[in-house]
Order: sequence, then C-alpha cells, then structure tokens
Amino acid sequence: MMLSYHYAFYGLRDELHAVYDDREATAIAHEILLYVTGKDKTERLLNKDEKLTHGEQQQYDAMKAELLKGKPLQYVLGVAWFMGETYKVNEHVLIPRPETEELVQWIVDDRESKNKTLSILDIGTGSGCIPIALKLQLSVADITSCDISNEALMVANENAAALGANVIMLQIDILDRAQWEQLGKYNVIVSNPPYIPIAEKEHLDINVRDFEPGTALFVPTDDALLFYRAIAEFGKTHLADKGKIYCELHRDYAEKTKVLFDEMGYKDVLLQKDMNGNLRMLRAKL
Repeated sequence: MMLSYHYAFYGLRDELHAVYDDREATAIAHEILLYVTGKDKTERLLNKDEKLTHGEQQQYDAMKAELLKGKPLQYVLGVAWFMGETYKVNEHVLIPRPETEELVQWIVDDRESKNKTLSILDIGTGSGCIPIALKLQLSVADITSCDISNEALMVANENAAALGANVIMLQIDILDRAQWEQLGKYNVIVSNPPYIPIAEKEHLDINVRDFEPGTALFVPTDDALLFYRAIAEFGKTHLADKGKIYCELHRDYAEKTKVLFDEMGYKDVLLQKDMNGNLRMLRAKL
C-alpha cells in the first residue's frame, strides 16, 4: 500500500522515536521525505493526501529499515553537509561535524594575508571535508592531505573532484615515522585525529559505535594522546618557520594535550571552545 505524504512522515517520525528523541526524529523524517519525493515540507503539507509512487514507497521502506537499525541519516542518504557544501560519505569515513567547521574557520580567520600562499597539510582526511573546505576558502593555498585508509582517500578524491578543489591526496600512516620523508614542510598542519579511548566505545550512541569507522575514532585506552604526540613530533621537523598546528580535541583530554605541546617546545599553545562551550580545539606555534 502506498502511503500518503502525511502518513509517511508521521509514521516514520513515530517509529524513529525508538532510536532518536522527538526533535531528531522529526528532522530526519523531513529529510527522508524530501529526498524520496523531491518536495519540501511546505509542498508536502499542501498536498498531504498525495500518495508516494511505487518506486518512492520502496525507497522509503528501505531507508526506514536502515534508520531503525541505527544507521546514521548521512550514511542512508550517502551525503553530508559541511560549510555549505555537500560531501559524499559512506562507512569508510567519519560524518563531518559542525565543530570541525569551527576548526576550519579558525584557520581561515588566522591567515596573515588573503594573497599569501600557504602550504597546508591535513592529517587523517576522511571525507576530505577539512582540506577541501580550506581550498575553497583559501584558493591560493597549496594543500596536501593524507590518510591511512585507501577507501577513505577514494571518497575524499571524489569529493575534491566534485567540488573543484585541487588537493593532493596521499596514503600515509602518520604513526609510521619512516613515511614522514614523503612529506615536505608546511605553514599549517591540521588534524582531526582518532582520540576516543576504546574503553568509551560502549558508551557511544549506536549510530556512532556501530556504523562509523573505528580506525578514525578510537585509540588505545592507555594512550589517548597517541596521535597528538606523533603530530607534535612530526611538526618539529615538518613545520616551516613560524608554522602552526591546529587540532580538534577530545574535551576530556584538552588540557593534557596542551601540556604535551607545551612540553615539546611549542609556543603560545591555545585551547579554544566550540559552539557548545567545550574545549575542543588547539593551536600551537613552532
């Protein structure tokens, strides 16, 4: 039986209450109906008794089944939004977060001159949202990005091509110091590395724990600063004069991360709060 727009929306919203609170369930239901029908909220309201086509009903049912398993909306749709642009995402890459937009904006706002060429390295690119967003805003910048995952780099390359951003993508394990010689010197190094201790896995929401890539999320519980230590060491030999490192942080380890950079000889190490008031970003100068 083909559902009307009215019943399709409210039926999906009500079933999603098993996974999400009312606000999220409502927002997701609207996104799914928009995707399936191509009609926005107002159009559907004005034609609330119009029924889904056979094809739309099949797509709606398939998406609903995935959502009820806890699969994130972005993976169900295959797209996520970051700084006003649409990015392809799948299970090989993290879903871009609004907090990461703030990290990118900090780098953009920090630049000394709009016309000065910057050399930027992004470590752990995932979907490519950080380097691509930087290239779109800092067109004169030379940007290189790396990730250990070839599958992630395939997604990042697709996004760069789709958005017209010329970013060099390299498959590199930043924890393997032997691979550092493949990289040059940079004015800016930026990273949103894995930082969640594996012991916290069971406390995460199912849509994160069971669907987003573990290699991009988790670090050994006894070494939560594993990647920050490597990035700080890498920066000592790969930052240009007066170069800066920017990192996204685990709020519970923000102060410890600052101490790490202080102790490794970085200057003016600054922590910054995100939109929710959590210490989630760091900037360090060499």
